Amino acid sequence: MSPVGALVGDARARPVHVATAALALGLAAGPRAPAVLLVAVVVLPLLSAGPASALAALVALACGAGIAQARLAVLDRSSLMPRIGHAVHARAVALETPRATAFGWRAVASLDGEHVLLRGAGPAPRLSAGDALQVSGGLRALGPRDAWLLTRHVHAVVQTDDVRSDGRRDGAPGLIDAVRRRAQRALGEGMPAQQAALLRGMVLGDDATMTPGDRNELRRAGLGHLVAASGANIALLSVLALGIASWLGLGRGVRLAAVLVLIALYVPVAGSGASIQRAGVMGAAGVVATLASRPAARWQALLLAAAVTLALDPAALEDPGWQLSFAAVVAIALLAGAIRAALVQRGLPHALAEAGAVTCAATLGTAPVGAAVFGTVSLVALPANVLAAPAVAPITWLGMIAALVGQVASAAALPFCSVALYPLAYVQWVGHTAAAIPSAQIAAGAVPVALSCGVLAAALAGGRRGRRAALLCAPVLALATLWAGLAHRHRVLEGPGPGQTRATFLDIGQGDATLLQAGGHAMLVDSGPPDGPILTRLRHAGVQRLDVLVATHAQADHDGGADDVLRAFHVGLVLDGRDGNREAQGDEMAATAARHAVRLVAPIAGQVVRAGPLALRVLSPPPRTGAPVAGADPNRRAIVALGTGPGLRVLLTADAESDVLSRFPLEPVDVLKVSHHGSDDPGLPAILTRLRPRLAVIEVGLDNTYGHPTPATLAALRGAGVPVRRTDVDGTVRVDASRDGLLVRAHA
Repeated sequence: MSPVGALVGDARARPVHVATAALALGLAAGPRAPAVLLVAVVVLPLLSAGPASALAALVALACGAGIAQARLAVLDRSSLMPRIGHAVHARAVALETPRATAFGWRAVASLDGEHVLLRGAGPAPRLSAGDALQVSGGLRALGPRDAWLLTRHVHAVVQTDDVRSDGRRDGAPGLIDAVRRRAQRALGEGMPAQQAALLRGMVLGDDATMTPGDRNELRRAGLGHLVAASGANIALLSVLALGIASWLGLGRGVRLAAVLVLIALYVPVAGSGASIQRAGVMGAAGVVATLASRPAARWQALLLAAAVTLALDPAALEDPGWQLSFAAVVAIALLAGAIRAALVQRGLPHALAEAGAVTCAATLGTAPVGAAVFGTVSLVALPANVLAAPAVAPITWLGMIAALVGQVASAAALPFCSVALYPLAYVQWVGHTAAAIPSAQIAAGAVPVALSCGVLAAALAGGRRGRRAALLCAPVLALATLWAGLAHRHRVLEGPGPGQTRATFLDIGQGDATLLQAGGHAMLVDSGPPDGPILTRLRHAGVQRLDVLVATHAQADHDGGADDVLRAFHVGLVLDGRDGNREAQGDEMAATAARHAVRLVAPIAGQVVRAGPLALRVLSPPPRTGAPVAGADPNRRAIVALGTGPGLRVLLTADAESDVLSRFPLEPVDVLKVSHHGSDDPGLPAILTRLRPRLAVIEVGLDNTYGHPTPATLAALRGAGVPVRRTDVDGTVRVDASRDGLLVRAHA
């Protein structure tokens, strides 16, 4: 029988499966793709055992589409739209722990019964989910870069200037909040902050207290899923509970009921976010399926989990967390058994083979989804996950026990946290080592990644026939990869010609990053915000190494990407303009520079740094006359430098405005990088009179919340007759010096 015939036969033998799949399809396609429903109306009767089964499947399909439409109408209804653009002073409830960002902090909260995103400047407030707040600020609509909030049904952004704690929720939610707070406190008992943050992430899915550098290392290593509450947490909780229940001699039915109750309690304690809700439903279905004796029951449980999660929130289909969760479960169901058998056949102990098979299957299943959603893939994810796997269960179990006994007294959690320190340190070492490998994470499309994962899956799980198919596919895949690499190479810009200089103002969002190139040498002045596209922009510019990396001052929108740059490229030296200020991104930059033996050089006015035909003359800061003042504005002592090369003079001002620039012996320049992203600067006209730039470039993020560039600054530039380019409108701006003047190109 052909594979299609076998599939039709299996479907007709299981009408409940067909009906459940039809319900899930209606929930998924109803609001998005009505054409899919029409195709399903034709196909479902062919898969059904008879008229009654066909009718049931069609009714389920229609019900799914209707439920999805009605549910989305409720979730997306908003009464906040008339208040957009106005000030807001209201009571809200935090729905998650505030997370530090490049420009302050953010947290989703409930305001008048609707989800909003709170954004604030400065350090993140010490709040947790369930805290009642008094919020003051401005209410604004979601911007183009806020699309990720739509799947969470966030209707508006509150740019808050004042958030004050106002007690906590009452009733059952308040009790859950109290349990969560005690668990969070217990999971930090007697532990360093770094390990405590990782433990909270792995046990409760709360990674808000992790540093951006630690989170980034886990992502680059393909281990980011460890700090997202998922089905793995539910599965480990279930195994722990079943083990204890079996030790107590409880019957099978009682054990199952106990596990389901624990899952129902764990979900709200872990935050009750959409991700953990899905994990809870999927985990409960997985527990039932695992205890069932027929493989078909597992697929029915998976279909039921899809239907339930989509009925709760039809927008979950567009959430990367949902997609990754289901991709992992499907891959484990399809591949884990064969991979486990292959590993056992090669002499691996059963326990290790089981863990390795599940890890391999989940990694292969989720990689194509990650490439489709994020455009990147971690090349080290598979070995990193295999290496980290033995430590995941002990950490999670020890953390869960610590959180449980911590409900009585935090001190009681100390022994379990102390033991957990060792596997936590091991996971950190795996993540750090894997992330430090050159090209650990690369840009990649879903199709080549899916093909690669298919070949690997065939080699691992397909036996002799699968390995033969993998060998046949490998040359084709290699040619396809080579072709994609050559196509990418054609998109890489050639460097400036002999005797020419290029200044490239990189579009990296709200921040600065300026690349100077000449004679095969390159200098990068600032690196933009954390998690910005700085590496992609540099590779597109043809950069292979950097002679000099400059961090003009200690602010995340200027040195946030320096850590990534140091990992990805060979860097000659770092001109370190932090000037004694300490912040997370600068500390990570310094630590990575030390690991790669890159020298940090402090800037002093009058200093000249050279790389081939390029020269960077430091105009500021002047030598210090005393110790750094805590809380002083770093903009006033940021590195201001004149970059020169054959035929081009560029003044790079960082965030230093006219009150600082006016003290320097300024001479005419070809290009001016406008200070502070185009913020208000009353002294700018006088500076322009002295500089007489032929072009001004503003490095600024699209739809930023600061109002940059301001109308006054744009008016001053127009009044001086200076052409202006902006990275928020023009994209990356490339300026080449030529005999005919400045050749300016934009890459919007």
